[in-house]
Amino acid sequence: MGSKERIQRQKDDNRNSILEASLQIVKEEGWQALSMRKIADIIEYTAPMIYEYFANKEAILNELAKQGHLLLSKRVKEAQATQNTLEKQLEAMWFSYWNFAFEERELYQLMFGVGTACCGADKGDKGRPSFGERIADVIRDIMADQNPSEDLVCRKYFTYWSIIHGLISINLVNKGNGEITNQQVLKDAIYGITRSLND
Repeated sequence: MGSKERIQRQKDDNRNSILEASLQIVKEEGWQALSMRKIADIIEYTAPMIYEYFANKEAILNELAKQGHLLLSKRVKEAQATQNTLEKQLEAMWFSYWNFAFEERELYQLMFGVGTACCGADKGDKGRPSFGERIADVIRDIMADQNPSEDLVCRKYFTYWSIIHGLISINLVNKGNGEITNQQVLKDAIYGITRSLND
């Protein structure tokens, strides 16, 4: 490996260390506790060194949100691949979205502004995040016999997202009604909306 490659690898490693330390702080102390000084303490560098990689704390938050959107898109795609019918694909994708929200709680809060400022939304062409484009494609395919307008597909997508994101948000701020009730509400919402696509 040449010196240029070694230098680039070291820069990439430093950048990843900054992001990992940031997420560690957030998981332990919350988003309000994140500071350049705390990041520097964890990675054992000076705070000015961090500014060589990120202009400010907002830039770190934007990068973490971007990584969160990429991870969510990957999980939704993987969930889709586990099912054979369009309806089951759609349901698996939304259940994957739900699971992501609680497995990656801090990232989800950052990505969608639950208890923190929303930033770094990875928007698709039609105003949906990129994972939403994949979900919208399945909705469009299910409704193909109806020749749905893009507005109708968009409305159906936002019906799903509003209910599921709303239920997640309620639970992330500790106002939920327990796991059994949550799962039943989630299933009722997903299955009910999916059935409505063929009406």
